[in-house]
Amino acid sequence: MKRKSRKKVAFRGKRQNRFGMFLVSAVVLMLLAVISVNSYTLKQKQQEYLSTEAALDAQIAEEENRSTELEEFKKYTQTQAYIEEVAKEKLGLVREGEIVFKMK
Repeated sequence: MKRKSRKKVAFRGKRQNRFGMFLVSAVVLMLLAVISVNSYTLKQKQQEYLSTEAALDAQIAEEENRSTELEEFKKYTQTQAYIEEVAKEKLGLVREGEIVFKMK
């Protein structure tokens, strides 16, 4: 009778071992699924950040061009030609010897 009881215990041990292996496999598969989903989400965020970075780089380049243009305009506003232009357009002043024609 001892042999029969040992076989039952051994069979029960194999069954528990298989069930344990099944549980471990299920947990590993769940972890793999979660990691895969998170990886996909992170890749989407990375693409989004890369496109945002490209847009910001383009905006920086535009602002640098605008800054250069403003510097050139600042230099131009300090010249005699600019002063004369503003005096003619806004104040209606003329140089000596110039003839002004007014259109009616």
